[in-house]
Amino acid sequence: MASPSPDRLRSALKKYWGHDEFRPRQEEIVQSLLAGRDVAVVMPTGGGKSLCYQLPAVVIEKTAVVISPLIALMQDQVVQLEGMGIPAAYLNSTQNPSAQTQVMWKAVEGAYRVVYLSPERIAREDTLAWLSRVPVSFFAIDEAHCISEWGHEFRPEYRQLQILRQKFPHVPIAAFTASATRLVRQDMIRLLQLRDPDKYIRSFQRPNLYYLVRKVNAATQDRLLVEAVRAHVGKNVIVYAPTIARVQETIEFLRVNHIAAVPYHGQMKGPERQANQDCWMAEEIPVLVGTIAFGLGINKPNVRAVIHLSLPKSIEQYYQEAGRAGRDGKPADCALLWQPRDVPLLIHFIRQLNDRDEIRRSWRRLDDIRKFADHPVCRALQICRHFGETPKWTQCGRCDVCSDGPAWFQISDQKRKRRSRQRR
Repeated sequence: MASPSPDRLRSALKKYWGHDEFRPRQEEIVQSLLAGRDVAVVMPTGGGKSLCYQLPAVVIEKTAVVISPLIALMQDQVVQLEGMGIPAAYLNSTQNPSAQTQVMWKAVEGAYRVVYLSPERIAREDTLAWLSRVPVSFFAIDEAHCISEWGHEFRPEYRQLQILRQKFPHVPIAAFTASATRLVRQDMIRLLQLRDPDKYIRSFQRPNLYYLVRKVNAATQDRLLVEAVRAHVGKNVIVYAPTIARVQETIEFLRVNHIAAVPYHGQMKGPERQANQDCWMAEEIPVLVGTIAFGLGINKPNVRAVIHLSLPKSIEQYYQEAGRAGRDGKPADCALLWQPRDVPLLIHFIRQLNDRDEIRRSWRRLDDIRKFADHPVCRALQICRHFGETPKWTQCGRCDVCSDGPAWFQISDQKRKRRSRQRR
């Protein structure tokens, strides 16, 4: 592929995205793809991964095929691209046969710059035969950590993507993820058969995020939750609860405290989930309480707080979910308010597993997240080290270990100290 000049890239960046400058590493990643190189990218949530494959798709007169695990994300991305004047389409099970046929024919004619597919569809013989007739510029695989059994979201269907290199040996492949340890990165490169890929690994440090971790009892957790939400009144907040029952309990608890919130979980019907998400996105009700079913692909830059009401299953899960805060680069709070009873619940989930290797990996993840929550070591430093980064600094200055934390986070300590003095 002929590489467009830097001026042409910046012109496209300004025309379609409205930006004058690239974010860190974006331009290098774009240039690698334009040069026909395989690429492995680890970039934090909010770092601008999608632009790294959308921009080269715009300037190349061919079609970039993006593999994405979420139908909702595909649809949202296509709507955004079309709104920017970039021809794009998706192909998935929500479309009737006529609509699918139309997309496939137009793709063969080169009508789209970007086409989104699911990993399941890639394995179909008819899909591979169709793609062989599409003028494909490169394949971009989103959430690429899902291909590794060591990834916190391993999905067997991602293993089917190995066929891309076999069927399209000369087409570049780009793997993108926001959360992958060194072992997972090695798996991504090996399983996708990337050839001497250009590797771009951004620092896992998010300096605008304030990591706040505390072991609490139920009463203290309730009090801190209310104080946290009130401290961000009128601003977008995500509250993660471990179960559907806890989602409903939390919604009711907030209502009693005169705080409006909408729920989001897997047992809700699709239209109701979408309506609640739209309501939250439009900031009609700025607080959303959800399970881990919420968040993938959500592009909401101004989330000011993410509050976890229990220990996540892994550091990767926590980093991904907490990373939905502050994507606009402005300060945001990421609070993990966990209780000792969270550990037996996670152990219960592990004991429901049948695969011996997955059980072993789950115990390891549980051990890692417990150490993260229990050890009074800089939270940002622990996160960076977990992902294989070795920072030169030892204190971030923006976590509960390195500082006192925001005023709302100190309230329970102040009350506890007052009660202690009163007992004396």
